[in-house]
Amino acid sequence: MRCTVDPNRDTPPSRQVVDFVLDALARGELRASDRLPSVRELAVTAMVNPNTISKAYRELALRGVVYGRNGAGVFVTEEGPGLARSTRCDATREAVRHAIEDAVGAGHDEDALRAILDEVITRSAIQTPTVDPAVPTGGESHE
Repeated sequence: MRCTVDPNRDTPPSRQVVDFVLDALARGELRASDRLPSVRELAVTAMVNPNTISKAYRELALRGVVYGRNGAGVFVTEEGPGLARSTRCDATREAVRHAIEDAVGAGHDEDALRAILDEVITRSAIQTPTVDPAVPTGGESHE
């Protein structure tokens, strides 16, 4: 799991880590019961203070995405992947809503918007690899 944090972004570093984990779950790179990297490991990888990772892991735990086992680490809950996909779906819906409002404000009609959307979906479907749930994607499973 390679997490990068951009200190120049407006988004706080801990939020970037939360988003990274949610994205990894939504894409199937992390699965239920997978162990996340230790706070220290992820802090080194992301080049941030360990407190930043701890804060992100606490936020994910409050959302029900991960849980900690004393001495064993932080693990993805059974509900974690579904919660992550739902969160990402909500964020996508909001981004699309804003884009449509901007396009309508710029004078695009419904037919033009549908054509643009169809083009983007077609192009994305060609470029997006599918994830086979039967094939491991690098997360460690500790069952």
